[in-house]
Amino acid sequence: MNPEILTIQILNGLVFSLLLFLMAAGLSLIFGLMDVINLAHGSFYLLGGYVGLTVIRQTGNFWLALLIAPVVVGALGMVVERYFLRRFVGRGHLDQVLFTFGLALVANDLTRWTWGAYVESVPPPDVLAGSIKFLGVEYPAYRLTTILFGLGVAGLLALIQYRTRIGAIIRAGVADIQMVSGLGIDVQRVFTITFGFGIALAALAGIVTGPVVNLYPASISRS
Repeated sequence: MNPEILTIQILNGLVFSLLLFLMAAGLSLIFGLMDVINLAHGSFYLLGGYVGLTVIRQTGNFWLALLIAPVVVGALGMVVERYFLRRFVGRGHLDQVLFTFGLALVANDLTRWTWGAYVESVPPPDVLAGSIKFLGVEYPAYRLTTILFGLGVAGLLALIQYRTRIGAIIRAGVADIQMVSGLGIDVQRVFTITFGFGIALAALAGIVTGPVVNLYPASISRS
């Protein structure tokens, strides 16, 4: 095989694996630390992409979309956890699965109603729109930046989970919520923030993935 083609394929593999990591990181965080199965995670991922696309169309600023989309969708996730999903905690995973699956179906219809069922392309920022020379091949600058971004997010999540007080509280709350509550910590509030953060990660993945993989509502059912 041509060495240049091999290099490009390896880089493409890294890009798509890290994009999948970004999309799944919030799901893993919510299930691993909260023991909550969220089948609507793909809906929030796609919603983040569409919110980001709307911001880009209104302002022409990709970086602003990268900031606004996770905040807006993460706040929506906190509302869902606080007023709906929390009612199913402790009742087994089946209730969580049924609720979040229904939420995904509703989100799918709302997404189609708001943005249509067309394939949408998210333009990358102008500074990363071209290609650069890397390992002897010309490769899109945005995709290379995506690799670095994904690795940075992975490191940040590991740091939060294992090296911060909030990470210790979350892990302890999953293990014994009564004991942690007895120490005066509002575990439910911590869980709400954690759920919102996981959803914000999904939205972040939606806008980061947009320039590489087009947005389409049917992708909810495949996420």
